[in-house]
Amino acid sequence: MPINAQQLLQILPNAGAKAGVFVPFLNTAMQRHQIVGSKRVAAFIAQIGHESGQLRYVREIWGPTPAQTKYEGRADLGNTVIGDGFKYRGRGLIQVTGRANYAACGEALGVDLVKQPELLEQPQYACLSAAWFWATKGLNTLADAGDFERITRRINGGLNGQADRLVLWKKATEVLA
Repeated sequence: MPINAQQLLQILPNAGAKAGVFVPFLNTAMQRHQIVGSKRVAAFIAQIGHESGQLRYVREIWGPTPAQTKYEGRADLGNTVIGDGFKYRGRGLIQVTGRANYAACGEALGVDLVKQPELLEQPQYACLSAAWFWATKGLNTLADAGDFERITRRINGGLNGQADRLVLWKKATEVLA
């Protein structure tokens, strides 16, 4: 079930003109990763809506904050070179973070994100990377089951922003019914 710009704006009103820019790329990415049907699409749009500030941010705002500086030297993220934390900060509609995740995502998308991490800031790759992440984490199954809390935990590692995510999910479910 493709989404149109009007529906996207009903769900993410702060997206403004970006809704029209992102719609074709979202539809391509969702189709490619079987994010089809109202349950899956509603959950996906709600999550990317929260993660991206309603399509306004495709790159993590870098302070650096204490949390962000913790990206440096994190072997679990593949950040082994000084500066990797900043270079491979969160990008895309679901923030891909860390050299290893950029490499895996790039391999799946057929682009070299290690050499060109900023590609994830382009609407096409921001959408494709989010749908890739969604699929690799098994989130279609959780969306089918209506397990929105577990979806949030797999994306965020906790329930950060859950109130906003739930508001967006409720709206998406209504708009896409």
